[in-house]
This record gives sequence, structure tokens and C-alpha cells, in this order.
Amino acid sequence: MIWEAKIIKYKGENRIAVYFEKNADFNAQIRKLHGSKWSSTLRVWHLPNTAVYREQFNLEIKEPSDEGKEQIVKFTQWLISKRYSPSTIKTYTEALKSFLVFYREKSISEITNEDVIIYNNDYIIKNNLSASYQNQIVNAIKLYFKTVQDRSIEIEKIHRPKRAKELPNVLSKEEVKSILEVHSNVKHKVMLCLIYSCGLRCGELLALKPHHIDSNRNIVLLKNAKGQKDRIVPLSPKILDMLREYYKTCKPKTWLFEGQIPGLAYNSRSLQQVLKQALTKTGIKKPVTLHWLRHSYATHLLESGTDLRYIQELLGHSSSKTTEIYTHVSTKSIQQIKSPFDDL
Repeated sequence: MIWEAKIIKYKGENRIAVYFEKNADFNAQIRKLHGSKWSSTLRVWHLPNTAVYREQFNLEIKEPSDEGKEQIVKFTQWLISKRYSPSTIKTYTEALKSFLVFYREKSISEITNEDVIIYNNDYIIKNNLSASYQNQIVNAIKLYFKTVQDRSIEIEKIHRPKRAKELPNVLSKEEVKSILEVHSNVKHKVMLCLIYSCGLRCGELLALKPHHIDSNRNIVLLKNAKGQKDRIVPLSPKILDMLREYYKTCKPKTWLFEGQIPGLAYNSRSLQQVLKQALTKTGIKKPVTLHWLRHSYATHLLESGTDLRYIQELLGHSSSKTTEIYTHVSTKSIQQIKSPFDDL
């Protein structure tokens, strides 16, 4: 049976019109659907514009209502005024947009806590979306209603997934060494070495400027790192020598690491490709990411006897619980345990 569905305006209301070839059985099925009406003028059956019918007739609407668009702009402006990072602004506004598309036929003032629960169950869970995406959506909705709408959504009533207790991925010192040494390109080598030697996030590395390297005090100053917090990390004399050689060769102008266009910061995707090339050259098959180098830095510090409180400070973690996860991947104590299998 060939049919086509689209949104039409009927007496000032958005409806779903279903066009199909003359067929008695299909006509009878449409007639039985709740809220269906026949328009003798348009010569078409039309239905209420609900999420259920949109899904049933494969009619995906990707834009919120005009009111919803206005609210997204207001939310974006609020996030900018509070100096949220560009990535967080994008994540939160996209999350809110998804929610407002789902309720595009409902006035925002009428949206209740129950509607959020329905969206959670009928859209997020039903479509098997990730737990992290679910949490992003819920956080965005909660923040939007609290700030822009000045009313609270009872977040505790929404079924949220338990945070997966995943251990950070860690490389051995031998694997790290092979990755850091494989590149002959000075810039590529120094970028990867600096991430590992200082435990940096990708964004923190690319936000560095030459004056953030304090060679007199052997520290790196990280400005406006995650959570808008400045912090300092120790600079290895070995990496300082590499940075001096790099600076003489590449002569960066504005940013410490610049792309092909002078004055513009190096691209994060390009940096990921640098790591990917290193993995290819070393033959390491693990799905290593740049963040693995940061995890490895923290774990290797712990294994060498560095106090967990110092590691927390170096990584810029607000909570010690975040840093404590590295105790579960450190092999220093585990390797000392003798398996009963050895005594068989």
C-alpha cells in the first residue's frame, strides 16, 4: 500500500494528512483511528498532530514551534551570559530542542513534570538512546525551566539511569613511550608529549598560548579550563627542552600550537588524526583516544607513589571521588597478589 503523510494547516490547527490510493481496507483503518477526520474540501483524511501518529506515519518533525524557537534563543543567551563553554551550550540547546520538538503542539506554559516523564519513557527509552544522552536531556530541561521559565521540574521523579561504573582506559608506560616517540614531525610529537606529561585534556592543550609556559618556575598555566577554573601543572625539564626546539622551528604567533593558517589554533580533529597516525605506525590495535593519555598520566603518577590529593589538583577534579577511580586501574598492588593457581 503506497501512502504519504505530511503536516497541513486545517482551521488554524496543524494536522497530519494521509494521502493514499483508493483502498477500502486502508480507508477503514484510517477511519478507526482516534481523532481522524475527513475533509471533503481537501479530499483527504487528517489526524491530530501527535508524537504517536508522527511516528506511526514516519513523519519526523525536526523543528520546534515558533514559541519553542524563541525559548531556545533565550536559553542560549542565558548560557552565554553565564560563560558556559561553547561545547556545553551546543549540547544543552540541542537537548532542549529535541524536547521542544516532541511537544511542539503544546504551549510551554502547559508542560508539566509528567510531560518530562512521558518524554523520557516514550522517546528516550523507547528509542534506546544512550544513558549519557538521557542525562544531558534531563539536565538541560531542568536548567531551562529553572532559569528561563523560573519554575522547577522535579527531577527526582524522572527515572534516570545509574551512572555506569566504567574504569578509565590506561596504557602501559611502554605503549605510551612508543606512541610519543613514533612521530618525526616536531609539532605532532610535542603536542602528544605535552598531553601525557601534564595530564591535559585536548581542549586545554589547544587553548595554550606561548606565555602560559613559565620556564622560570617550570609550570604550565591552564586558563579557563573545564569548569572555568584556572590551574597550574608542573612542567618536565625534558618537555621544556622539546618546547624550546619546537618554538624555534615553528615560531607560533598567537597560540602555542597553530594549524596551517598562522594565528589560528590547531584543530581538535587534526590532533586526533595525529594520534591515529601514531597508532598505525606503532601497530597498537587498541581504540586509543587522546583522553587515554590523560588517564595513563594519572594512573602512572599513582603507581609511582604520588598522593591522590595532589593528583586531584593536577587533573583539576572538583571531587576526590572522580580521582579515586584511578585506584581501581592501578596495577601496582594487584601485581603483588599471588594467584592460588600458582600453588597448584
